[in-house]
Amino acid sequence: MNSASTLMWGVIFGSIGLGFFVYGKKQKAIIPFFSGIALIAFPYFISNVYILVLSGIILILLPFFIKI
Repeated sequence: MNSASTLMWGVIFGSIGLGFFVYGKKQKAIIPFFSGIALIAFPYFISNVYILVLSGIILILLPFFIKI
């Protein structure tokens, strides 16, 4: 992690991802489940804050637009 802001955003997206993961597992909903896994994992690979926030927002909004 390069700065405190990337760490903060990583914690925020990771906690939202944990919520999606638990919801998807209990409801057997595949899109929130995998979106939660992606939200937990992706902050480890992205160090640019702007790309981190943009991709995090996209992953949060994904389950609301894709219904399976």
